Amino acid sequence: VLRRQFDVNVFGLVETIQAVLPAMRARRSGVIVNVSSIGGRMTYPLGSLYHGSKWAVEGLSEALHYELSALGIRVKIVEPGGVNTDFGGRSFVFTTDPALTDYQPLVDMATAAMQAQSTSGNQEPDEVAEVIFTAATDGTSQLRYISGDGAKALLTNRYSPEQDEQFVEGFRAQFGL
Repeated sequence: VLRRQFDVNVFGLVETIQAVLPAMRARRSGVIVNVSSIGGRMTYPLGSLYHGSKWAVEGLSEALHYELSALGIRVKIVEPGGVNTDFGGRSFVFTTDPALTDYQPLVDMATAAMQAQSTSGNQEPDEVAEVIFTAATDGTSQLRYISGDGAKALLTNRYSPEQDEQFVEGFRAQFGL
C-alpha cells in the first residue's frame, strides 16, 4: 500500500517532471502544474500514507517553484477539496489489521465519521479542470490554487493562527481522539 501510494502520487510525478525539464530548460520557459490535494496541507486520521504522499508533492513543488523560476519555468500546485469521483471507491485504499486491537476504536470512529460526511458540497471534476487550466495559463508566478469552496473554507480555518487549535480540537472531537 505504501509503495503504490508513493509510486502514483510522488515517484510518477517526479519522473514526469524529469522527462519534461530538459526541453523547458532549453526553451527557458514552461509551466509545471502538479495536482496535490487539501490533504497535502491538512490530514485526517488513518490517512498517513495518502497525506504523506501529498505533503511530499507540496514540498517538492514548492522547492521546485523557487529552483526553476530563475530558468523561466513556473511550478504551480492545484489543491482540490472533495470532488464527485470514485475517490472513496477504488481510489481510496484503506487497510487495517484487526489484530492491532489498540487501533480498532479509532478505526471504527474514523470509518463512521467518513461515512457520515456529506458529499453534497463536492465539486465536479470539470471545476477542478478549470482551476488547472487557470494555473497553467494565467501567466503569474502564483504557487497555490485551491479548488472548491469547501477546500477554501477548510484551509482558511486550518491556517488561520487564531483558529488552528480550534480546528485541530474539532477534528479530535469528530474522530473521538
